[in-house]
Amino acid sequence: MASREKFLFTSESVTEGHPDKIADQISDAILDACLTDDPTSRVACETLTTTGLVVISGEITTKAYVDFQSIVRGTVTAVGYTDAAYGFDSNTCAVISSIHSQSPDIAQGVDTGGAGDQGMMFGYATNENEDYMPRPSRWRTNSLSVLLRSARADNFTISAQWQIPSHSRIRFQSSPPSA
Repeated sequence: MASREKFLFTSESVTEGHPDKIADQISDAILDACLTDDPTSRVACETLTTTGLVVISGEITTKAYVDFQSIVRGTVTAVGYTDAAYGFDSNTCAVISSIHSQSPDIAQGVDTGGAGDQGMMFGYATNENEDYMPRPSRWRTNSLSVLLRSARADNFTISAQWQIPSHSRIRFQSSPPSA
């Protein structure tokens, strides 16, 4: 008789006002700007945010003109950080840029069919639901989406108080694989 294994799976998401999420949105906006004007752009952009400061760095090779200051400030404004009282103001925050062209070694690897820089991530797809997201990830993301939609419908300003982490923990029971 097969035994049943029990385990807990914990997952976390944060809302758009969290520094990690702002950093992701800025990097995404820089990538979008490069690819819009130059579909052959090579972009490896990292962003760090903290109180009053945004640092963008990385390797970008593109024919596009990209106004990094405007992209950073526009993204931070869109999130809702428009007042120093929130601890972060899109109009007055410092923006430091340390962007340079892609390394010739990495370019050579990409040009010959390689992957260039390698990244590592954790995640998996599952057939538990139609979007192939694991249940804990889907539930926590959906709960944050409902919260933010409700806040916006009530005209709340999304700002520092909206750095909301969402955790979900689900107990799974599974049978060991059979041979």
